[in-house]
Amino acid sequence: MASTVNAAFTEFIRDAVNLDPDETKNARASRDWLVAQIHGFQDKVEGFPVLYTEKDIFFGSFARNTKIRELDDIDIMICMSAQFASYYQYSDHVEIAIPFSTHPLEEYCNTGTYTINSRKIVNKYVSSLKEVPQYEKSEIKRTMEAATLKMTSYPWNFDIVPCFFTKPESDGRDFYLIPDGKGNWKKTDPRKDRDIATIINKAHAGKALKLIRVMKFWNKRHTIPAMPSYLLETMILNYYLYSEASATSEYVNVEIPKLLRYIADKVFEAIYDLKNIQGDLNNLSLEQKQKISIRALDDCCRALEARQYE
Repeated sequence: MASTVNAAFTEFIRDAVNLDPDETKNARASRDWLVAQIHGFQDKVEGFPVLYTEKDIFFGSFARNTKIRELDDIDIMICMSAQFASYYQYSDHVEIAIPFSTHPLEEYCNTGTYTINSRKIVNKYVSSLKEVPQYEKSEIKRTMEAATLKMTSYPWNFDIVPCFFTKPESDGRDFYLIPDGKGNWKKTDPRKDRDIATIINKAHAGKALKLIRVMKFWNKRHTIPAMPSYLLETMILNYYLYSEASATSEYVNVEIPKLLRYIADKVFEAIYDLKNIQGDLNNLSLEQKQKISIRALDDCCRALEARQYE
């Protein structure tokens, strides 16, 4: 049994917050097997898009090591070859167009157009996954931008997102184009999320990601409206991005009041994604923001009081 507050936090994080190491190992193995099955579709499934496997990428909190118990979903992006298709950026969406009518992706275009419908692509992934014998008892469906695979053998889902990879734009940046859930496409870049989180975590001696996981556990409490996981993660990364490494304590119980105070203030502000693509992530209502702020301040006071008792 722990005899200090810091030792108690270490046990708590290991046993209640962090993913179980054995489960994580099994999840990665099942993810890799699934990716191998999808790669085989281009040779086995008629009309399945040609893949650009070098640009496949894992994303989401499981990939960034910010996932907490219980493991409920794993995100995968499977990249396809555009085969000379072009994309066009509009104010609220991206369109992808094939260059000629006999293009291999023609069957996925909107009727009477050369514009690729992302829903048709996702639906092809869904129907193809249903042909895998090991998944015949699984629930497979389209969920917004992803083909969601809910297996009976594991407690987690897989969200499989088809994507294209762009050539560099005039500013040198390239992007992934993923379905927007409405038939069109949108830009993203999980490489930026991964790299930013890694850089900030290293700058703070590996403490930032641990604190993100602790605060995600706090966020799950039913006493407050839950913030979207990515919003909370971005807020905490922002905090550590602008904090001096020397000011970061090795003690979790010292850092928690700082983060709670920060959340109480910043929850009312615009929170922009650090990869500079999505804009303001903070879509919480004013009532939700007020409840979160009040709870964070109350818990900050309790955390400080606990330290005084120690």
